[in-house]
Amino acid sequence: MITHRLWLVFLATMIMFGLPVAHAAGPVETNVFAVQGVAADVTDKDVASAKNKALFEVQMKAIVMLAQRLGNETFAAEIAKLGPKDVLPLLKSLSIEEEGAGPGHYIGKFTVRFIPEKVQRLFESYGVAVVSEQATPMLVLPIWKSAEGSQLWEENLWRTAWLNLRAEQSLVPLIIPIGDLEDTAALTAEDVLNLDPIKLETLRRRYGTRTILVAIAEPAEGNGVRAMMNGESELGKITFDKIYTADPATLEASAALAASRFHAVMVDKYKSDTSRVRQVASEAMASHSIPVAVPFSSPSEWNAIRSRILSSPGIIGVDVSTLGGDGAVIRLMYVGDLQVVQTSMQGTGLQMSQIGGNWVIQSLL
Repeated sequence: MITHRLWLVFLATMIMFGLPVAHAAGPVETNVFAVQGVAADVTDKDVASAKNKALFEVQMKAIVMLAQRLGNETFAAEIAKLGPKDVLPLLKSLSIEEEGAGPGHYIGKFTVRFIPEKVQRLFESYGVAVVSEQATPMLVLPIWKSAEGSQLWEENLWRTAWLNLRAEQSLVPLIIPIGDLEDTAALTAEDVLNLDPIKLETLRRRYGTRTILVAIAEPAEGNGVRAMMNGESELGKITFDKIYTADPATLEASAALAASRFHAVMVDKYKSDTSRVRQVASEAMASHSIPVAVPFSSPSEWNAIRSRILSSPGIIGVDVSTLGGDGAVIRLMYVGDLQVVQTSMQGTGLQMSQIGGNWVIQSLL
């Protein structure tokens, strides 16, 4: 039997050795068995007691949130009946996202991670089969259009709606850029609306995703929000253009409703055809390589062409086989379909074609 004291010691250990939440940009943790943003707001006789009480609460809240995500509200209500002795063995780690304290008062947010195999066994005992394999994470760029202009990085209700989804750990993980100086220097709202291929690719590589989706929203009549998204993903073609109006109707609530509905549709699509998604993802991940000649007139031109090749979507590497004063022979490594790669290169000012049975890349600029 786990005593109260031993339980607290165990939780303290989980926090000590839990993985920290990354605040810098880069590949974001995606884990279907992790729950981010689990809030605690507790009062007790002193701060230490309040924090200890919070540690009890967040793991219970997290397992219910996980049951909602992987099951449904009815299932989550059943999981909510479990006690700490049932949930504690499922716990892998806790990480503090943020915290604050006052006299007898503790507030905080946690990331709670569970042991996958144990959660699956528990949920299956209730007849809930867990789809644990996630879709490949996608980077979402939310743009809010209003009378003040188009906003990408500025604080606005549309960006807030996507951030509040906290969908990094869902079955369809969505990554929202943090908007630091490197992000804002990389591209503007106008760059995104113009689908600038080089600047979008720079951001995609920074966050380590395979897909970028642009979500555009603007105010609609009656405090509704018209939300639009159009793009290709590993789930297939994603197309939305609809007005969402919350009840009660406020712009903030309507934006939150639109973002959650967009994501729910993606999750439903993924759940309904996981075998097709796996096949598409596997094909997309398969890499290929071919020899390609690259003529140039100077070292600076070669460096410029090589940079544009590497920034082309679908290109994963360039190995130089031979390098001379007027050209190079490289081994071009790519994923996906070669025709798609040819098209993507045109967007970076390059032309890839066959001449005399050999592949050649030339600058169009």
